[in-house]
Amino acid sequence: MKLFKRYLAREVSAAVLLVLVAFLALFSFFDLIGEMRDVGKGGYQLHHALAFLALKLPGRVYELMPIAVLIGALYALSTLARHSEITVLRASGLSTGRLLGTLLQVAAVFGAVTLLVGEAVVPPAERAAKQLRLSAVGKLVAAEFRTGLWVKDDMTFVNVRAVTPDAQLRSVRIYEFDAKAQLVSVSEAGEGEYVPPASWRLRNVVRTELDGSKGRVSTQPEMLWKSALNPDILSVLLVRPESMSLLHLTSYLKHLRDNKQKTQRYEIALWKKLVYPLAVLVMIALALPFGYTHNRVAGVSLKIFAGVMIGIFFHMLNGLFSNLGAINSWPAFTSAAAPSLIFMAAAAGMLWWVERR
Repeated sequence: MKLFKRYLAREVSAAVLLVLVAFLALFSFFDLIGEMRDVGKGGYQLHHALAFLALKLPGRVYELMPIAVLIGALYALSTLARHSEITVLRASGLSTGRLLGTLLQVAAVFGAVTLLVGEAVVPPAERAAKQLRLSAVGKLVAAEFRTGLWVKDDMTFVNVRAVTPDAQLRSVRIYEFDAKAQLVSVSEAGEGEYVPPASWRLRNVVRTELDGSKGRVSTQPEMLWKSALNPDILSVLLVRPESMSLLHLTSYLKHLRDNKQKTQRYEIALWKKLVYPLAVLVMIALALPFGYTHNRVAGVSLKIFAGVMIGIFFHMLNGLFSNLGAINSWPAFTSAAAPSLIFMAAAAGMLWWVERR
């Protein structure tokens, strides 16, 4: 790697990491203020709140990485432009394309880190954070739903009133239908425990079998129930779709399709997981035109402010298109990729304008 590439990579990387650490400190401070309202409820104490915030940090890194890359690159390039270093590089024959290529190599590293964190770190950390909080406060996962959790499994509908953080079921009702969509039986159980690979051990079971106008009621202290429902599917309650891994999302999408249920929200989340790391490349391309302008007085602070505003706008667009896509049934790829495509077009337009000057 040439000397200017190492120098540029070092300056941009240092600025991005500095901005990322600053953002994490800021967001963690506000999160801590929010958590302080629950400290003292049940067994939730200050050390639980700190552990909860620590487990939420990988999710913050994943969310903030594109914005940190944008602002960090803006700061680094603006500083280099202020010291006329970019002017010297361009006068030495460095083209915009080569400069952009170098910056994209740096961004590719941060994009890979974003993908790795989003896939391998965020899902278990989010799940552990939710479990820690729920266990400390003493709440059940689905206690806030009026009728509990409903899941369709082929010709069976399952209603679970509550799910504990360790995926134990409480107050289970199983409605079985035949091929003619007629109710065949209703089973009620006090609790259920998962038995790999595809069964649940239900306890205190009351089963009502329907045969025409007659019904037969039987009780069992324990029953083994085979179902496609598993703790991975139940963990959807603990982790937002945007924080799930690609493997988990794919598995849950298959379950929804097999049971002819709506998949739009999870398809958008799947495409966002694939597209989001590429937003880092878009952001660094968007930062490059700012480096070609150098104002020695207040240019750097103005560009940083512009970067913050652009980052906030990107974050808002990301959420807006996801919600609009789910509401209006837009193609999942369009909903997930639209913000990045809009910013890519803006970056291309700004680079063209800079080159024409």
